[in-house]
Amino acid sequence: MSAGSDAILARMMALHPKVIDLTLDRVWRLLEALGNPQNDLPPVIHVAGTNGKGSTQAMIRAGLEAAGHRVHAYTSPHLARFHERIRLAGDLISEPDLTAYLDECYAANGGDDITYFEITTCAAILAFARTPADYTLLEVGLGGRLDATNVIAKPALTIITPVSMDHEAFLGDTLAKIAGEKAGIIKRQVPCIVGPQDEDGLNVIEAQAMRLGAPLQVYGQHWHAAPERDGMVYQDEAGLLDLPRPVLPGDHQIQNAGMALAALRHLGCDEAACLAAVTNAEWPARMQRLRTGPLAKRAAAVGVELWLDGGHNPAAGVAIASVLRSLPKRPTHLICGMLNTKDARGYLEPLAAEVDGLTALSIPGEANTLPAAETAKAARDVGMTATEAENAEAALETILTRHPNARVLICGSLYLAGSVLRENG
Repeated sequence: MSAGSDAILARMMALHPKVIDLTLDRVWRLLEALGNPQNDLPPVIHVAGTNGKGSTQAMIRAGLEAAGHRVHAYTSPHLARFHERIRLAGDLISEPDLTAYLDECYAANGGDDITYFEITTCAAILAFARTPADYTLLEVGLGGRLDATNVIAKPALTIITPVSMDHEAFLGDTLAKIAGEKAGIIKRQVPCIVGPQDEDGLNVIEAQAMRLGAPLQVYGQHWHAAPERDGMVYQDEAGLLDLPRPVLPGDHQIQNAGMALAALRHLGCDEAACLAAVTNAEWPARMQRLRTGPLAKRAAAVGVELWLDGGHNPAAGVAIASVLRSLPKRPTHLICGMLNTKDARGYLEPLAAEVDGLTALSIPGEANTLPAAETAKAARDVGMTATEAENAEAALETILTRHPNARVLICGSLYLAGSVLRENG
């Protein structure tokens, strides 16, 4: 990345003392100063939830693009480069465009308090409003009700992926409270697709939809998705689709595919677009097998598989454990770093039965990292053998020496995944 956007992003980090401060007041003020670009977006599909937002959005984008549509997409956080957050009509935003939109937002903000996520979201909305496209995919950053993306008066569609415990300090300490925040993206009379939910969460979502007259398409009631032999089946009132398994690994991706397929069918897409959704989607750091780059080559030289995943909450731990069980058996070692806001024990507990050891890291360059010693303690508390290392490269080198032909999964945080992708680039 050139110094242009880097320098502006660094300045933006200093505009508010907190990284997270949930309110929409500052966003509305800046959007007004920019001429309210949120009112000029191509039809918006707004995605909230705890798990599966990014994968679901990636599959929707793959389906829409296969149908010939130009698609904007917004996601966060980025892994290796900020540009990954903003996709304009199919392509990652260019450095000149990113610099120009960031500069314009910084100037329009006039030095007032605003968080980094809020001002960069406004820059994305400005870019989307000025670039022709057929659809805009907006992924919520945190929660929904007070998230900076929740400024679209009448989206074409909203989606709520599975809700589970995460970010309790900001969203509430019960599933019902968290679901209430996610349900804040539901808009009056706008259809909402709802993924698999616990009963407490679903009750809250259904009550909010009823208040707003928003038609729901709920998993298990209006649509179904399930594995079948080597593929998957999807069914709704329009009929049955017999499809390959999603190219993104893991049974949980079948549920994510179901939400994407429900969205595509609602938007009038045909079976070819639905097939493309499950076969063409790309979403890095979600049980991603690393095959290129210096770390992957070093691992392959001694017969070691190298995998990467950015999941970081107990539900993600369950999903990763399921994927590991489905892979051919071989000794499995985790290299794990987490943020201090996460439930490390809850994340690691489902994985304990599937792994032979864990090496804990502090996430490089991340102020909110959980110290490696605390991650190692959480691992030991759930029955894992655990050690510590300075960084991912040192951890990997030790494993390669002691356990050739193993499977190594680097996991625990999207921020760790991003640092690994940069290092392995």
